[in-house]
Amino acid sequence: MEDDSLDVVRFWERLGLPGIIDVHTHFMPEQVLRKVWAYFDSAGPLTGLEWPITYRYEEEQRLSLIRSFGVLRFTSMLYPHKPGMARWLNDWAAGFAARVPDCLHTATLFPEEGVELYVKEAVESGARVFKSHLQVGAYDANDPLLEGAWGLLAEAGVPVVMHCGSGPAPGRFTGPEPIGRLLARHPRLRLIVAHMGMPEYGEFLALAAAYPEVRLDTTMAFTDFSEGFTPFPAGQRGRLADLGDRILLGTDFPNIPYPYVHQLEALERLGLGEEWLRAVCYRNAEALFGPVA
Repeated sequence: MEDDSLDVVRFWERLGLPGIIDVHTHFMPEQVLRKVWAYFDSAGPLTGLEWPITYRYEEEQRLSLIRSFGVLRFTSMLYPHKPGMARWLNDWAAGFAARVPDCLHTATLFPEEGVELYVKEAVESGARVFKSHLQVGAYDANDPLLEGAWGLLAEAGVPVVMHCGSGPAPGRFTGPEPIGRLLARHPRLRLIVAHMGMPEYGEFLALAAAYPEVRLDTTMAFTDFSEGFTPFPAGQRGRLADLGDRILLGTDFPNIPYPYVHQLEALERLGLGEEWLRAVCYRNAEALFGPVA
């Protein structure tokens, strides 16, 4: 994987950056990650296609590798699929952030009794970003049980990376319409739409245009893999330029079926210029989360 690292480093060095910031990476308890990998291996119904894991390594090797790429800040995206799981995941993520200081302290939530309390506890303990996965969790972002938690996160200014688009397979509560209703009630919520809202790219870009605190991450978007089944519409490319200050690099490392550098190459071939790339790969996340120490 040395060549992978060299290719990534050459990319950000050409842009004159000190490194890159990746807002969508997965570190989670080993027993949970193994189950996630097994799901991808089985081409489960939420993927429905062959999905080889490129970076299937032990945790320490994955950490060493992402650092060798020059990723200065990353996240430990995790998510529950049933009640009673989120608090346990948050406890693990807090411990992970304590021993891995270049990881942004990540937390999650689920519509259940007590959610507002453990979200408050996570924020007070230093959580910098939350993950919400409407597809895997199979819940409505507008569930009344979540109302207090969204309000708390909006007030605290803590971003939420949310898988709310209907790709790679639609969920019962995915799509732009329920997210539009959520934002109408919580317009200050710092929502980061994962995967550029794939496949409803245009609709989620429109929400970002309407709500100044909405952002999108690039995770898997524009790559050969995703373009093969849900291509980004050429007519929307101008919006990428217009919203260049609210698009953040995300990759899904380590759960990607291609080399890490391919995500960066896919962004570069959009032809939106080096200043756009510098913003997406570093400066926008720096503005959101603060300078890298």
